[in-house]
Amino acid sequence: MSPPVAPPGWSRWLVPPAALSVHLSIGQAYAWSVFKPPLESALGLSGTQSALPFQLGIVMLGLSAAFGGTLVERNGPRWAMTVALICFSSGFLLSALGAATEQYWLIVLGYGFVGGIGLGIGYISPVSTLIKWFPDRPGMATGIAIMGFGGGALIASPWSAQMLESFGSDSSGIALAFLVHGLSYAVFMLLGVLLVRVPRSEKPVESAPSAFDGPQVSARNAVRTPQFWCLWIVLCMNVTAGIGILEKAAPMITDFFKETSTPVSVSAAAGFVALLSAANMAGRIGWSSTSDLIGRKNIYRVYLGVGAVMYALIALFGDSSKPLFILCALVILSFYGGGFATIPAYLKDLFGAYQVGAIHGRLLTAWSTAGVLGPLIVNWIADRQESAGKSGSDLYSLSFMIMIGLLVVGFVANELVRPVSARHHIPAPREAADVTARQQSESA
Repeated sequence: MSPPVAPPGWSRWLVPPAALSVHLSIGQAYAWSVFKPPLESALGLSGTQSALPFQLGIVMLGLSAAFGGTLVERNGPRWAMTVALICFSSGFLLSALGAATEQYWLIVLGYGFVGGIGLGIGYISPVSTLIKWFPDRPGMATGIAIMGFGGGALIASPWSAQMLESFGSDSSGIALAFLVHGLSYAVFMLLGVLLVRVPRSEKPVESAPSAFDGPQVSARNAVRTPQFWCLWIVLCMNVTAGIGILEKAAPMITDFFKETSTPVSVSAAAGFVALLSAANMAGRIGWSSTSDLIGRKNIYRVYLGVGAVMYALIALFGDSSKPLFILCALVILSFYGGGFATIPAYLKDLFGAYQVGAIHGRLLTAWSTAGVLGPLIVNWIADRQESAGKSGSDLYSLSFMIMIGLLVVGFVANELVRPVSARHHIPAPREAADVTARQQSESA
């Protein structure tokens, strides 16, 4: 499938909605928790078992983005969005079959493995194209798209809950909900497939610089640089700190204020989770746009440095002030979302636009690592503290101290980022195809 080239007069502002249609769809992953209780009840699953499709999906997101990034660059955004559509929708259809026949392994295979491939390919599908269309504002452009992934659950959560209420929460009702999801998301993602275009030239806007100005580095060379691994650490630490709160948000705020005069109700805890989702989504567009003004290195100093201060405030004073706890948590989650949205532009600044999508895909293995590391730290320590007879905020104090340490590690890694050595540069953008062909011949 050849990348569709924009005709003369095509507006670049049509590309972000194409990207959003994909990211809003695959952002449903953050709403998986809606299906956990019905699945546990209908199929007799434990909490650990019902989480398996989501966990496998996040692992496959990182792996498919890493291994499929070069294919995305080579074949273009329409091919990538089509693959994402087929895998993500097929995952729901397989899950529907699994629920209808009460074969849980089919749900794990469908949503986790097949759908997870759709998550990874869909996540990176518009990144390189957006940066090429918006060389003057790459942070804002990628922020608009990646905002959709953070906000997808705001649509999917109430929609899924309403379907389960209407269809029933038994196996047949779950199967029907999965079926509707698969078909609906296929139609919505098809809008992006049909709408996306690549620019006709390196300068889609005359007054803007070319996306290929400055050094260009191939994905193969990028992973050999210390800059890539510094950014891997930066992203991993930032995501670990954010997901540590996001994954356990409702029980965490309940535990913090359980023994106070103002305990948090179940409905209030659910409202807190919704607020965190909104902060996650707002941070993706707000902070990434700010990075266009103050620079990528500076914005990560904010994410990591101020994030550590927020964690310290929660650890020291969070249980004495509910507004302080909520404010600090919202700021941390905005940094969590902002970190995802800003990293493609940071990669473009260092490695150029030539294979930025493939490089971004490889870097997302940091997300897979953090997706395991963050919840593991918070849950394991909370369980140990509870076994030791502690309660309330004491369940989380140690894990918050660890998060502060991880953010400091990320801050140091960000400070170590320097321009990429000239020995890793490709000669020029127009020679990139020849360089790639030669490298592939050498490795064959």
